[in-house]
Amino acid sequence: MLPLSRRRVLGGLAAGACVALASPSVLAQAPPRVVVIGGGFGGASVARTLKREDPGIAVALIEPNAHYTACPLSNSVIAGLRDMNAQHFGYAGIEADGIIHVPQKAVRVEADQRRVVLADEVRLGYDRLVVAPGIDMRFDAIPGYDAAAAELMPHAWKAGEQTLLLRRQLEVMPDGGLVVISAPPNPFRCPPGPYERASLVASYLKTHKPRSKILILDAKDAFSKQRLFQAGWATLYPGMIEWVGLSFGGRVTEVDAATWTLRTEFGEHRAAVANVIPPQRAGAIASIAGVADQTGWCPIDPVTFESRLVPGVHVIGDAAIGGAMPKSAFTANAQAKACASAVIALLRGRMPAEPKLINTCYSLLAPDYGISIAGVYSPQNGLLAEVEGAGGTSPLDAPQAVRAEEAAYGEAWFGTITTEAFG
Repeated sequence: MLPLSRRRVLGGLAAGACVALASPSVLAQAPPRVVVIGGGFGGASVARTLKREDPGIAVALIEPNAHYTACPLSNSVIAGLRDMNAQHFGYAGIEADGIIHVPQKAVRVEADQRRVVLADEVRLGYDRLVVAPGIDMRFDAIPGYDAAAAELMPHAWKAGEQTLLLRRQLEVMPDGGLVVISAPPNPFRCPPGPYERASLVASYLKTHKPRSKILILDAKDAFSKQRLFQAGWATLYPGMIEWVGLSFGGRVTEVDAATWTLRTEFGEHRAAVANVIPPQRAGAIASIAGVADQTGWCPIDPVTFESRLVPGVHVIGDAAIGGAMPKSAFTANAQAKACASAVIALLRGRMPAEPKLINTCYSLLAPDYGISIAGVYSPQNGLLAEVEGAGGTSPLDAPQAVRAEEAAYGEAWFGTITTEAFG
């Protein structure tokens, strides 16, 4: 049974439709209600920021899972460098802040009534709704690759069982086997992620299965931090990693999971382990709520993060069309803070301030070898545009001591952001 305080708050949210019929004096006493869908970095961060900056707002976080499994550093789990339990984060810290965790699935948004419908048909009223649904795989994008095929050729692009499946496959693969990683076109979650994964898998193979090779089949002709990655591969894993871009036949056009075969326009590749990362789209509730467009992603106002399609609904994190701002945990956290400030301003009748957002992404090529990229973003022409000269990448010619420092910075960043989001 829900604690009494939680039942009271949920009762108030569920009674939202009745509040509209109340007298002006009752309405003036009712606290503003914000409902957040999705308990990842974006959703957890926006809920905590709202409550911290304006304790008078009633905040409910709809998230059916008891804990969140973080994607950052999950490539280290695949490589056997990190335990999966270190990726799990609960919601006790969020509840301690006075935020109501609703452990159910949101199945519908009745935007005209400003209500979210839960799996048990309870309706939660809101004054503002924040949708942070993360991503879903587009299983219709590559012929032969569907949810069943992913149990043989894991994508591991949502941390959890898929992460562990890919790890187990590498552990049982014979020495001398070929690992094929299929990287998707932009946009997708964590642009440097496939190349960090190739690096850490190479780190594992170098120690345990040194005759093995890695082939990256890419649907792009360039990728994030490319020069840094390729320089690191030449230093750490000479001859082990091959990257094939779009123009040279890198785009996977079909897979045959039964024979572990990936086909491109230029031929086919038989893998011992195949990691197929398909194109992606915003999590399913975004389409159900009407905030996703024909691209599968969600257009937003870059100042308030309010949907351009549905008034009163804000979208943050991976699901949003963020212009030049990449899809990452750091981005989701930064957008959450800016969105929370905008929502508070709108609820209190003030003009939201124009945000300036930062994203930093650390990537590991080995346990003691890190690289990074950083950017600053601001609203321009209806999108989030990069502020020229405000960001940059790690130096190409940095000594090993600097690479080791960056690896440590990445670990420290993970501790900071998870504490900030989940407590």
